[in-house]
Amino acid sequence: MQHLLSRAVWDTDAVRDDLRDYVVGHLGQARAVLVVETGDLKKGSGTVGVQRQYTGTAGRIENSQVAVFLAYATDAGHAFIDRELYLPQAWTADAERCQAAGVPDGRSFATKGELATRMVARALDAGVGACWVAGDEVYGQSPHLRTELEERQVGYVLAVASSHRVTTGAGLRRADQVTFQLPHRAWQRLSAGAGAKGHRFYDWAFVRIDPERQGRHWLLIRRNRRTSELAFYRCYSPAAVPLAVLVKVAGRRWTIEESFQSGKGLTGLDEHQVRRWRSWHRWTILVMLVHAFLAAVAASERADQQPDTGLTPLTLGEIRRLLVRLLTGAAPTLADVLGWSYWRRRHQARARISHYRRQAAQET
Repeated sequence: MQHLLSRAVWDTDAVRDDLRDYVVGHLGQARAVLVVETGDLKKGSGTVGVQRQYTGTAGRIENSQVAVFLAYATDAGHAFIDRELYLPQAWTADAERCQAAGVPDGRSFATKGELATRMVARALDAGVGACWVAGDEVYGQSPHLRTELEERQVGYVLAVASSHRVTTGAGLRRADQVTFQLPHRAWQRLSAGAGAKGHRFYDWAFVRIDPERQGRHWLLIRRNRRTSELAFYRCYSPAAVPLAVLVKVAGRRWTIEESFQSGKGLTGLDEHQVRRWRSWHRWTILVMLVHAFLAAVAASERADQQPDTGLTPLTLGEIRRLLVRLLTGAAPTLADVLGWSYWRRRHQARARISHYRRQAAQET
């Protein structure tokens, strides 16, 4: 494995491009391209990119390695298609340290927003038919990403902080100040997508901003129906779209959290024991390939599944479980493997129906 990751001759970028084409080919036309960052806790200072920095994995400042990932999401499924390792300024300013970790010469500092912009541009230039980009606050505050998307006339729904300032008809306002001025009729109850325990219902509202700029710009506001906690998104579209479309795109962002969970839990995205630039990029692309295969199989099975089977659709975890049991001979027969899977999925389907009915009763 170490030879494959560090010394074998193969083109990592070419494999990345093949991966992107494979994902797009199996998941169909995109509804959104999702951008997010993840951090892995790492000890020591020799691993490429590691330093004390904030990581969402721990929710605090830790010794960590941070990367920006690009995922492709459609109604059929979602999978990673690109990644960039974030190098803090302390690294890019230390040529000797970069050389020891195998960082290519001339690699300069780039913010996470700039890395995201680079990956989105790479995907769009390759013909990925995405109409929308979604991301968290790191990317909502990136003017590079927003400008790139507006110039390409690709819509976006990017989270921003409550203190983020926007231009409304009444002038420059903080996002949370805009909320206080909304009438009751401005809010609509809409689902941001279906979860295992029911639809993710929130109250939503949107307000036109930046009236002098080309295209349509909005501040999208989400309100938790129980706690009244607010979340804010800066949105753009080349043409007018209804509130429900922006809400659906905002909901897509959660799919990449599912991708990280399955990528780490099923395919070892965070289990690498590599320290150098080339090895990190090779490990992640191989893991992304495995994850994409599972996502493609799941999408194919869902497309072929007959309605009203009484079974939950095959998940990535279930597909991996079936493959392991079949390939390792952990079960006596194929019938045993499938029988256990059917039993588990049938019980999951019943539990899901119960959750949805309970939610419907609470909403009425």
